[in-house]
Amino acid sequence: MYAVSAFGGTYGITTGMIMIPFMFGVGIIFYNAKNIFGWLLAIGSIVALVFGVIASIQFSFRSMSAFDLIVILVLSVGGLGMFLRSLRTIDKAIPDK
Repeated sequence: MYAVSAFGGTYGITTGMIMIPFMFGVGIIFYNAKNIFGWLLAIGSIVALVFGVIASIQFSFRSMSAFDLIVILVLSVGGLGMFLRSLRTIDKAIPDK
C-alpha cells in the first residue's frame, strides 16, 4: 500500500501493518475512553487505510458508453438522495395529539 525508503532500500507498508496501531488504539480506547493517544492511533489508522484504498483504485471507462455512465451516475446519486431523505425527521408529517 505504501513504501518507505530507508537504509538504502525500499520497504513496503501493508494494510496488516496499519492494523497493528489500530488494534492498540482500540484497546487503549476500551481501557480509557478519555485517552487522546488511543483516539489518535485509531483515527489515524482508519485515515491511512481509507487513503490507501482510495489511492489504489483504478477506474477504467474505456468500454463504457456515455449512456451507461449517465445511467450509473443518476441511479447512484438518486439512491443516495433517497437514503438521505429517509434520515430526515418526520415530526411535521405526524402531528402530536
